Amino acid sequence: MNKYNSHLKRPLIGVLVFGLVSTAYAASGAGSGDISWFYLIMWLMGGLSLFLIGMEKMSDGLKLAAGDKMRNILSVLTTNRVMGVAVGAFVTMVIQSSSATTVMLVSFVQAQLMTFAQSIGVILGANIGTTITAQLIAFKLTDYALLMISVGFLMSAFSKSDNQKNIGDAILGFGILFFGMKLMSDAMKPLRSFEPFIDMLQNLETPILGLLAGAAFTALIQSSSALTGIVIVLAQQGVLSLEAGIPLILGANVGTCVTAGLASIGTSREAKRVAMAHVVFNITGAVLFLFLIPILVDIVRSISPVSGLTGVDKLAAETPRQIANAHTIFNISVGVLFLPFTNMLSKLIFRYYPEKAIEKGIAPTTKFINEVALGTPSLALDLARSEIARMAKALEKMMRSIIVPFFKDDPGQDPSRPELSLIEGIEMREGKLDYLDHRITKFLLTLSQGEVTDQQAKEVFALISIVHHMESIGDVVNKNMMPLIVRKEALKLDFSAEGKEELELYHGKVVHQIQRLGAAFTEMDPVRAKRLMKKQAKYSDLQTKYTAFHLARIQESRDESIKTHEIHMELLDMMKRVNVYTGDIGKIIFNLADSGEES
Repeated sequence: MNKYNSHLKRPLIGVLVFGLVSTAYAASGAGSGDISWFYLIMWLMGGLSLFLIGMEKMSDGLKLAAGDKMRNILSVLTTNRVMGVAVGAFVTMVIQSSSATTVMLVSFVQAQLMTFAQSIGVILGANIGTTITAQLIAFKLTDYALLMISVGFLMSAFSKSDNQKNIGDAILGFGILFFGMKLMSDAMKPLRSFEPFIDMLQNLETPILGLLAGAAFTALIQSSSALTGIVIVLAQQGVLSLEAGIPLILGANVGTCVTAGLASIGTSREAKRVAMAHVVFNITGAVLFLFLIPILVDIVRSISPVSGLTGVDKLAAETPRQIANAHTIFNISVGVLFLPFTNMLSKLIFRYYPEKAIEKGIAPTTKFINEVALGTPSLALDLARSEIARMAKALEKMMRSIIVPFFKDDPGQDPSRPELSLIEGIEMREGKLDYLDHRITKFLLTLSQGEVTDQQAKEVFALISIVHHMESIGDVVNKNMMPLIVRKEALKLDFSAEGKEELELYHGKVVHQIQRLGAAFTEMDPVRAKRLMKKQAKYSDLQTKYTAFHLARIQESRDESIKTHEIHMELLDMMKRVNVYTGDIGKIIFNLADSGEES
């Protein structure tokens, strides 16, 4: 259940708040009626919790059954706006979550697998894809919930195929979802004749109140589908009219923007544009339709089936399908309406989030690899090695710079990029390493899937390992050593003279190791690689020696050694880790050269 705890912590808090607030509001006007509020709240919250868990399990099962196909479809088949809408609708229909699709878009744009312009059509399509959920909920499948749970469990528990297990999970989730709806529906039956609750729902026929209520609840539980399910359950009890249901589902489209907004925190400017586009589409569409509710009501009633019943029974029989149809018409209309204006919207968002002026050489980019070279494996490998050599140079510059702030109050500017501070230079190169790690790995994996010799295949995977080791060295510098600078500054105290000298000497050895790494890698020289491995062992012993010297000073009660102890030890340990990575890379180069001689 850890998986659900992590995914559903906020949604279940929302369930608790919704259950308590709504029923407390209704109970405030209650006399000594027959309604048991404890059991009503318990069943309502339990049903909604099962609904959310079922939705999560169904979505996870479908995504696993689809594998990477959904991601590939998103990143490849979005060459034009119309195709983007179709792809967004299809993917969201499969994974049953427009929020998940939008979060995926944010990550794709952040990783530069997709441009912001490509994402706009997909966002519109994602909203259309969610309408299938409302349509399915409008069908009264709750009587078959336990059958779906049984079938799904049997498939998940006893199928040998992973794909069948994932499909079983999806069916199981679907059954749990509908069983949760049944519990909610049963819990709400006593409210059909409870006047304060009916009055509360009638107040939601005021469009702006309904929209705000729907947006607030959806933002709390981060699931527009959950609110849609509740609205339809209420309609099935005959206590919610179409005029009150439409503002709630408009509000759900507004509230679901919160998830995309949270996903964009800390991402690139282009990824933030994706979240902003999602917000603009949903809010503008909801506000526009807020004034068109009477027209939408007439259209929906004209195309929805009529039961021939009267009173509450008529509402219960007709309204659920009407609300589902209104949800579909709204999202398709917004998509059709905005599609011709995506370029205009893109320009407006670019004006709010303009490109920063980035000098050549600062923005991460590949310099050598290109798709054309994949047809000639030997050339492609040469280009990949040249690209990896750039990573080695960036590492050397990062490693040279990182020690300076530990010894100087003002570390100054980056030696190669004076327009950047020394710290900004380190962060810039870490960004380059992350980018090159992704791009080179993808290039080499694509190469390995073509016609390559056994030795070329060995080199491909050796290079991938080297790339990952280099990126890991960058992470040690940026994520482990950089935070130590802030802690050192907070002490307002320097290392002891001996400790400072030892740190400088050891740092120089590690920098020299990275230089050796670059030379050994460029030539794929086994002799240099072996020397790299020997030096790694020697420098590991040296780190142990310097640690002993430092601890001896601690025993002597040297004040500066005691107060800087943690930072001193962590800094030595991080430099040792860099040294170990260089030795590991040397071993990969040596083994690759050895296998090449044997072949």
